[in-house]
Amino acid sequence: MTVRTRFAPSPTGLLHIGGARTALFNYLFARHHGGQFLLRIEDTDRARSTPEATQVILDGLAWLGLETDEAPLFQSTRQARHAEVAQQMLAAGRAYKCFLTAADLEQMRAQARAEGRGPRIDSPWRDRDPAEAPPGAPFAIRLRAPRDGETVVDDLVQSEVRVANTELDDMIILRSDGSPTYQHAVVVDDHDMGITHVIRGDDHLTNTFRQVQIYDAMGWEKPRFGHVSLIHGADGTKLSKRHGAQSITEFRDMGYLPEALCNYLLRLGWGHGDAEILSRAEAVALFDIDGVGRAASRMDYAKLAHVNGVWIRAADDDRLTREVLARLARQPGLALGTAAAHRIRALLPQLKERAKTLVELADSAAFLAHPLPLAMEPKAAALLTAENRLMLREVAAALAASDFSPSGLDAALRGYAEQTGRKLGSVAQPLRAALTGSTVSPGIDAVLVALGRDEALGRIAAASA
Repeated sequence: MTVRTRFAPSPTGLLHIGGARTALFNYLFARHHGGQFLLRIEDTDRARSTPEATQVILDGLAWLGLETDEAPLFQSTRQARHAEVAQQMLAAGRAYKCFLTAADLEQMRAQARAEGRGPRIDSPWRDRDPAEAPPGAPFAIRLRAPRDGETVVDDLVQSEVRVANTELDDMIILRSDGSPTYQHAVVVDDHDMGITHVIRGDDHLTNTFRQVQIYDAMGWEKPRFGHVSLIHGADGTKLSKRHGAQSITEFRDMGYLPEALCNYLLRLGWGHGDAEILSRAEAVALFDIDGVGRAASRMDYAKLAHVNGVWIRAADDDRLTREVLARLARQPGLALGTAAAHRIRALLPQLKERAKTLVELADSAAFLAHPLPLAMEPKAAALLTAENRLMLREVAAALAASDFSPSGLDAALRGYAEQTGRKLGSVAQPLRAALTGSTVSPGIDAVLVALGRDEALGRIAAASA
């Protein structure tokens, strides 16, 4: 048996973090078992489904590196097949025509509420001859669900779960307008796609009981189900805007690397010993569904930032340079030419040591693209006293006489400090302010090398004038 999993989002909004983790788990499970990972766009809600939302899903999966093995299947293209299966069930006596009107249904629900019962619908048409309906009357097709016994799901995460069949009514599988219901379409599509494992959020567990009955009615082999607990906020409540970012787009814009986000999501509800930072290859080798816990996971944004910082430090500097330049391009007033790109690339090994996000990395690199005169932060401006501006002119002369290598610049600064009886810090801090407009930066010799002789001396001259 070839393992085939699927991710089946509805294109009615953004790709949220919970959906991304579901996609990741399906992808890793399939890859671990040498199987296939598929995508189905459940766009039968035509009023709410949009091409823009579909593209967000496709872009999000591509950004996360979750490649599918077949082209996406759009559920809306399969309505004829859904109706065909419903008719097969009808012909086999596994379903029946229900002529209840909207008014009938509302009356039954109102009576149930008045009697303190749940909104279960027991259609009188289950055992009634359809010929008794008015000629041409519209009808829905309902599943003839079993009345006795239990529906049992041997869940890969939740273990065995059961529900009494008396709790499940005869659900509609095909509406009177010929459109399929969600429960019916999902089963038909999963069967036709050859899905062997359905891994999804545990909010779908109640759906699974109903879907299992459709498999049984058709005599189809059921996939294995694994229902993963949901992601909560740090306070244990349902994840929402007040907790922070929720969608993949937000995390991308906030400067998280896709491999870092996948690494974090992998460890959010799944564990393997003390393994914390895992590459994609390591994740594929280690991941299996038996490592997924039952308890709800809690989103920890501080932990995510830490993991992202680890991946930033490990990332290729050319790639990070492109990321930084793309973000700086959104800031006005910067000179983002070839010279700035070279400076940023030169200083990235030092800049990325402190950054936890690409936003932080871009902000820390922005001074390298600022034209003269530099905008000074208040603390930096306070360092440029008349005495320090005079000192900077002398420092500039000492630096100009060096070969502008890291060792040569270090020797020049130390030599100047010794000759003038100053501490090195009292020389370096005003110099840092002149070069960066800030009081915080990587090592001053690395900054000087990245700026280059002409730019560095030009900045010192502008600040000391």
